[in-house]
Formats: sequence, C-alpha cells, structure tokens
Amino acid sequence: MMIQRIFSRLMASIIVAVAAIFMSASLNASPHPQGKGKKERTEWMKEMRRYKAEFMADRLKLTDEQKAKFVPVYEEMDERTAKIERETRQMEREVRKKGAQATDTEYEKAAEALTELKGKQGAIEMEYLPKFKSILTKEQLFKMKGAERDFMRELMDRHRKSSKK
Repeated sequence: MMIQRIFSRLMASIIVAVAAIFMSASLNASPHPQGKGKKERTEWMKEMRRYKAEFMADRLKLTDEQKAKFVPVYEEMDERTAKIERETRQMEREVRKKGAQATDTEYEKAAEALTELKGKQGAIEMEYLPKFKSILTKEQLFKMKGAERDFMRELMDRHRKSSKK
C-alpha cells in the first residue's frame, strides 16, 4: 500500500512536470491568446484550467482519490468565477469603447459591476467551500489559496521570461 502511494505521487509529479513542459511550450509559442480567434482562445483557456487544476492537485499533494473528486469541482468553480469576470470585463470594454458617448448610467453600472466582481467571486468560492471540505484535509484546505497564488506567480514568471526573448 505504501509503495502504491509513493508510486502514485511519483506519477502525479511526472504528469504535472510533463504538463508544465507542455504549457511552457505553448505559453512561449503564444503568450497572448488575445491575438487568436475566439475558438483558439477558448481552447487555450480550457488548457490553462486543466493545467491549473493539475498544478493545484500536485501542490496540495492530493491522493488519486482526492484528485478524482477535487479536479472536476475545482474546474467547475473556476469556470463560474471566470464567467463572471468575463461578463464584467466585457461591460467595462463596451463603456471604454464608447468613451465620451457613454452615459452616466453606463459608467455607474460598469463601476458597480467592477466593484462587485471580487465579492461575487468570493460568494462562489464560499459556495464551494463545503464541497472542498468533504474532499480535502484541513491542512490542504488551508493551503489551497496559497497554491492558487503560487500558480499565478509561476504563470507571471513564465510570461515575463517569454516576453524577454
């Protein structure tokens, strides 16, 4: 049983390393998905979500059983929070595009949406907290936010490195 657990963790580490190499290559090849079409951007974002979930599972040292439960729940939550952000940013772009032709009401609604964004995302995260509590240990639950920050930090570092080339 102990050997199987060690083997599982080793395989998970290898999978994450391979995913990191794959993502690094795709990030270096296309650090900015904005220049691509909508379909390519959507695929790129799906890849990023999968990579993020794998990264999180590795950082939290999830067992295979935990990972099988965690990844779909985490991806679902991540998609919901990203959807709210996309909608809010779209509103912001529309008002910005109108410039001086934007009405006071449009400016106000966009400002409110931008201000409410983090609260809405936080509410979604709180909705998923009981699900994560049933999957993760208390320590893993505590480390989850740190792992998310580590992911963003790594992503930014890769972006900076690819921009310097």
